[in-house]
Amino acid sequence: MTPARDAPLPRIRLGVSACLLGAKVRFDGQHKRDSFLVDELGELVEWVSVCPEVEVGMGVPRESVRLVAGARADAGPRMLGLKSGTDWTARMERFAEARVRALAGEGLSGFVLKSKSPSCGMARVKVYADVEARVPAHARGAGLFAAALARAFPTLPIEEEGRLEDPGLRENFVERIFAYARLRALWSGRWTLRALIDFHTAHKMALLAHSTDGYRALGRLVAQAKSLPRGDLRDRYEAGFMATLAKPATPGRHANVLTHLLGHLKADLDAGDKQELLALIDEQRRGHLPLVVPMTLLAHHARRLGSEYLLGQTYLTPRVEELRLRNRP
Repeated sequence: MTPARDAPLPRIRLGVSACLLGAKVRFDGQHKRDSFLVDELGELVEWVSVCPEVEVGMGVPRESVRLVAGARADAGPRMLGLKSGTDWTARMERFAEARVRALAGEGLSGFVLKSKSPSCGMARVKVYADVEARVPAHARGAGLFAAALARAFPTLPIEEEGRLEDPGLRENFVERIFAYARLRALWSGRWTLRALIDFHTAHKMALLAHSTDGYRALGRLVAQAKSLPRGDLRDRYEAGFMATLAKPATPGRHANVLTHLLGHLKADLDAGDKQELLALIDEQRRGHLPLVVPMTLLAHHARRLGSEYLLGQTYLTPRVEELRLRNRP
């Protein structure tokens, strides 16, 4: 088996709100360049940039727009010009639906959106009672483009740049975009059931670190694979796989997985090496050490002892590029 870290690097293409890359497309003619996206993540990905407000026909600079609650409780918010009251709702919704259809051909593995934007905000976007209100009625709306994107790509990893400042959310997003790229690579050709089983096996420990129930549900799905239409199997596996990885992995779950992996080597490790690993895993469980410390040592012993099963686990031997981004302070 080819060690997971030696497998070909999946092609990572990410969508992004253009202002986050430094494009001066904001309403005030400025940008919101994000250094992590440009200087670190940008070294490993190809960006597909989108600015819904410019692409729909608003100028630069332009009057700012806001979301205003619909007249009916079941109606979505409207996008109105702050000074003129111009209603951009229908134009933006038509644009968003067309743009996400075009993005389907871009091979995206994730998307990073501008937070709080009435077009790009994922959530917690301010929604006002009317265009003149000074205080928002609530702050739980989604931008019109972001909502269309989420509807069109329910399994695509999507995050906001502000949330990526949180180390846990950033690590989870990076893990998911690499995993999504590997999954899309699996589906890209005439995939076989054997290939799906191998993929599932290689991601076993990564899935268990996020959810035991999620891993087991996917295992039951794979066991039923021969009785399912290929399209149904593919859709259900992708939805379950990405939903499981989206669940937060905890230090305790990581410690359980590391201990399980250590069990595969215990017959070949001397007592000192085993005790060292157990001590590091316990320190990680308590939050005193980053995950990369016991993971790196365990991977070292797996390579030294030639454990094909452990080396085939994406959890234990992620690509160096992925590991660097996931363990950024």
